[in-house]
Amino acid sequence: MARKMKDSGIEWIGEIPEGWEVVQLKRFAEVHNGREIEVEVDSTDSSAVGVYGSGGVFKYTNRAQYSGKAVLFGRKGTLGKPLYVEGQLWAVDTMYFLTYSNHLLEKFSYYQLLVFNWAPHITHTAIPSVVASEIVACYFPVPPLEEQEKIADYLDNGCASLDAMLSKTRSSIEEYKMLKQAVITQAVTKGVRGEREMKPTGFTRWSEIPSDWELKRVKPCAASITSGLSAVTDDTNSEESGNFVLRTSAVSSGFFVPTEVKPVLKSAVNRLICPVEPDTLIVSRMNTASMVGACAYVANNHPNTFLPDKLWKIKFHSCYHTKYMWYALNSVPAKSWFSELATGASSSMQNISINDFTSNYLPIPAFSEQKEIAAYLDAKCAEIDGLIAKKEQLVKELESYKKSLIYEVVTGKREV
Repeated sequence: MARKMKDSGIEWIGEIPEGWEVVQLKRFAEVHNGREIEVEVDSTDSSAVGVYGSGGVFKYTNRAQYSGKAVLFGRKGTLGKPLYVEGQLWAVDTMYFLTYSNHLLEKFSYYQLLVFNWAPHITHTAIPSVVASEIVACYFPVPPLEEQEKIADYLDNGCASLDAMLSKTRSSIEEYKMLKQAVITQAVTKGVRGEREMKPTGFTRWSEIPSDWELKRVKPCAASITSGLSAVTDDTNSEESGNFVLRTSAVSSGFFVPTEVKPVLKSAVNRLICPVEPDTLIVSRMNTASMVGACAYVANNHPNTFLPDKLWKIKFHSCYHTKYMWYALNSVPAKSWFSELATGASSSMQNISINDFTSNYLPIPAFSEQKEIAAYLDAKCAEIDGLIAKKEQLVKELESYKKSLIYEVVTGKREV
């Protein structure tokens, strides 16, 4: 028999079972600010205590800020991703942590915060943030303690199964991506014509190539390498111009994503000097360490879309097939070269100079074979990308089901 429900009076919660309360979180929880550590120690140190950021433990200190059960959530930066922690902990200064009275189970509250609607409480500033006093003033449904324990155990088991499926699916995605890299590297170093005579190159990165190929630097292959200028996109005193400038995320995946743009205002149109053109490559000269040198092929025309100063546009001489050059630049040896040469004070943002980029060697067959290899890789990569897309869709479906399961259980809509 279905249990009786009542209106909670709170939009995100909806109906809850009779016998449940709706209370402000601060009634049963106290919020604490994280702090920067004074001493950093190695993880093997006998006194080591994990220092938590939004992604979990990222370094260690020699004493605990708190010991027990707690729920952590971000103060700024990465928001809406709470962490449940048991034992000794230290929360970094971009985090808050909650401690609880005996009336609210920490694990139960953690699951509620996983599905809580954080969006209305996030500030729209350069670095998004939340104010803890706002969060603890929000209302949450609270069942009797015995039911909280039952729900937490049920979700521990259910989420463990879903997390195992998600982990396996994400591992499959990474394996397919590695396979794609291997297929590209094999094709641009050995060709697609079967066994053939090879010759040593004298370079560790490209140990051998077919005897009728050459190793050439990027520089003499390129007819031109140009970049744009930074353009103001947030001047409230100017109107939008109908033009757009690419974000670096337009090429970070290795594919060109033309929707990754920012509108350019009329006051900045004179800075739009490098338009996106078909049959060119766009390269990120500034990005994270793993993505600096990311390279995407532009197949079509995109009117009113321009490059910023952080991206290069490369046109090749007519004896080089642009699509082949794209594949060669996305091979393992080429990408490792970019990673090694990237510089920058911040690990989150690295740069590569145009001289370093164009000094990279690539294996170059005759134009007809470049075209043949590009067509082969188009077909093989499309096949692998299709498999990746199916796995990524499965991840979305599993994540959606997990969220809906947690929501229904912690609001009492599904009885356990």
